[in-house]
Amino acid sequence: MVINVSSRGTVTLKEVRPDQEDEVLFKAVRREDGVIELRPQITVDASAVWFWNEEWQRREREVRESYNRGNFTCHGSSDALMGHLERLAEESRAERRK
Repeated sequence: MVINVSSRGTVTLKEVRPDQEDEVLFKAVRREDGVIELRPQITVDASAVWFWNEEWQRREREVRESYNRGNFTCHGSSDALMGHLERLAEESRAERRK
């Protein structure tokens, strides 16, 4: 890695990375001991930002754990799936009427 500091104080880090196609962003963090760390940041397309918020990720983990416990149903056709969803919706409506 090559570090260049210009006369205006601009720091440029250069590293040969053949597999890198896009720019890489870093967050500069000053530790309590005074050391400045550069931490690579993952960029997310603006249209996918909702997926990466903490609440959504928590729900994704819950679904993955539920699936891993075997809590899912396989349907042989789209009609079977739709019938299942309609039964669940009806059960939910009946529960709310109580």
